Amino acid sequence: MSKADILSMTLDECRALALSLGEKRFRGEQLYGWMQKGVPLSEMKNLPASFREKIENECDYRLPEIARKQVSKKDGTVKYLMRMTDGECVESVFMRYEHGNTVCVSCQAGCRMGCRFCASTLRGRARDLTAGEILGQIAVIQRDTGERVGGIVMMGIGEPLDNYDNTVRFLRLVSSGDGLNIGLRHISVSTCGLIPGIKKLSEEGLPVTLSISLHASDDTRRSSLMPVNNKYPIAELMEACREYFEKTGRRVSFEYTLISGENDSEADAKALAALLKKGMRGPSHINLIMLNKVDETGFDAPDRKGAERFRRLLEENGMNATIRRRLGSDIDASCGQLRLKNMEE
Repeated sequence: MSKADILSMTLDECRALALSLGEKRFRGEQLYGWMQKGVPLSEMKNLPASFREKIENECDYRLPEIARKQVSKKDGTVKYLMRMTDGECVESVFMRYEHGNTVCVSCQAGCRMGCRFCASTLRGRARDLTAGEILGQIAVIQRDTGERVGGIVMMGIGEPLDNYDNTVRFLRLVSSGDGLNIGLRHISVSTCGLIPGIKKLSEEGLPVTLSISLHASDDTRRSSLMPVNNKYPIAELMEACREYFEKTGRRVSFEYTLISGENDSEADAKALAALLKKGMRGPSHINLIMLNKVDETGFDAPDRKGAERFRRLLEENGMNATIRRRLGSDIDASCGQLRLKNMEE
């Protein structure tokens, strides 16, 4: 039998674990509290050595460790290479904004979605992360920085809805008042468009922001950039997004990475605006992302003037759009680059 993954446990489950190991239930509460702070088992000083030994022998504490850390000299963004207990590595990013701190977390070691411009998918997917391994990234970062995290974006390595059960359990854990207590309305879940997962998520009662990685406004172009579109074309994706808004009341956000010569023309801007005006009856927002160059893909970003022109065209055609602030451009900021470099080394 596989060992119990204790970092994926709720407070009540930790209490039950303590009782099952012959301890008082308050020992489970102490264990849970330490884990939420990202503390290694050996440093949980108020737990009896006998209890810690039982946990070590009979349970699995999958707290990530910091394998590498890069700090941007431009804006203080911190990029972490997190090593899991089995040696797999993922990336997490700590970002400071005026309104508070946000962490971008990974949900899989690698990705199998195959988006042509993304470094995360170049080596495929090794495995899913557990809910605890996703949660652990935030706990470790809070301990390392000494600063509270108030927002989360699930936009790191991996496709959250391809790891659905662990993603949903993570969302319930991280928003629990007994734990990190990060409000669900301050969490964005990004997907390349896995429609069954979008529909399931709309029924979970979790008021997170759904972020759709769109990147093109027609099926031919999108399928060439994102193979997932061959299975879940744009018209069906728009329908799923409308249903998500109608069931949750939460605005849908659309991510659009600007790739020079691929999707950044005046015609592309007008087509994108027309698609969303027709396809979305509820409010939506377009986040324009300047592509971070990945040598292996051969793609590049337009210049800033080109991006501003694209944004202006969207607004002139009735859409709410912003260009995402580029954080950490000097520290392998594109998702997957640091993990890829580590694998090559």
